[in-house]
Amino acid sequence: MRWLWILATTVALAGCGGEGAFEGIPVQDSGPIHVHGLGIDPADGALFIATHTGLFRVGRDETRAARVGESRQDTMGFSVAGPNRFVGSGHPDLRTDLPSLLGLIESTDAGRSWKPISLLGEADFHVLRTAGSMVYGFDAGNERLLVSHDGGRKWAEHHAPAPLLDLAARPGRPTTAVASGPALYRTSDAGRSWSVIGDEGGYLAWPRPDRLFQLTGAGHVQLSRNSGATWRPLGSVGGEPAAFLAVSATELYAALHDGTIKVSRDAGRNWSIRSRP
Repeated sequence: MRWLWILATTVALAGCGGEGAFEGIPVQDSGPIHVHGLGIDPADGALFIATHTGLFRVGRDETRAARVGESRQDTMGFSVAGPNRFVGSGHPDLRTDLPSLLGLIESTDAGRSWKPISLLGEADFHVLRTAGSMVYGFDAGNERLLVSHDGGRKWAEHHAPAPLLDLAARPGRPTTAVASGPALYRTSDAGRSWSVIGDEGGYLAWPRPDRLFQLTGAGHVQLSRNSGATWRPLGSVGGEPAAFLAVSATELYAALHDGTIKVSRDAGRNWSIRSRP
């Protein structure tokens, strides 16, 4: 799905123009549209939606998202790292005096506040994935892949096989990962080297070693049981995706470009609306 990668790259670059945005003009809160990432907080099962204009939360028994705090930070990269603990990247709320690139930031109170961890002013992770103490980040502005083994405090720079759309690490063996861009790629040495394993690159989620999911640009869900070597079709989300998440081998979430969040509880075969913007 080369067109999906091109579209995502174009939209992501357009979202980086925070320096030229208008300030001081009151606007109605449009809610969780222009979604960049999804996560489920294991502390309470709430769904979190990272967007161009801030972080939103949908409680377990709720269908509408509520803004977390007052920040309008553009959270380009987002990952739930543990109970109430999130990591992110992107661009700050324009009302702050932070540099335009947030590097790696961390919240330990479920997104209500954030603090810099590393690379402040140096990196803009559009892809950010955690696996225990390992962190993979694709710095879109510099087109580089950075890998950390200590939670994001120190980084090793590796060659990215291409500008990346997404990445998923293998559960239990996070040095093996599959990444997507204009093609599909796999590494078994924490990003030091990559091989091409397919020509269709979509959004990825890897909840179990034998359950690697891919969501294509057309909204079709695919499953691989052999780390991306072969795929079989499952269902469709019924729209153009913007983000993808697997909580388990059966519970999947997809954000559509209009801000609608869909959920599947049968491994991607059938989908229903979880929340609307």
